[in-house]
Amino acid sequence: MATQTGNRQQEAGSANGRDERPTERLDRNETELMTELRVAGTGIQVLLAFLLVVPFNNRFSKLSSFDRYVYFVTLLCIAIAAVLLIAPMVHHRLLFRRGEKRYLVDVGNRSAIAAMAFLAVGLTGILVLISNFVFGGLTPVVVGVLAALIVAYFWFGLPLRQRRD
Repeated sequence: MATQTGNRQQEAGSANGRDERPTERLDRNETELMTELRVAGTGIQVLLAFLLVVPFNNRFSKLSSFDRYVYFVTLLCIAIAAVLLIAPMVHHRLLFRRGEKRYLVDVGNRSAIAAMAFLAVGLTGILVLISNFVFGGLTPVVVGVLAALIVAYFWFGLPLRQRRD
């Protein structure tokens, strides 16, 4: 186990066994990050667009007060996630020829992680809202708890456990 941990640390110190200079590593990290942000950003923008038109649906006026609050918190979470995912691209455009790659990668990474936390809450909210509208009763509670646990485990729990190993 100690050898395995030592090997992981050694690989991490040399960019996972890659033979690259620090500037090359930053270039690769930035490219990977921007690609991930583009993919996630597209999905969040679609969700946000969907949520923005929901109140204009005739049935929205029939939602309970609880449903309206869940909808609004969900909308805010998805909007914040969109802002956080778009921010690194704006930073990149403003700083791209100023030698700020380390800053761009660090801030982009933190922004993406924070965006995923807000997206997790937003996805949970969407599922609670829909399950309450369709079924009511305890279903939205069960769906909300299960959704939160599943997203937390697969998005955050697994990678954080891997970091500790």
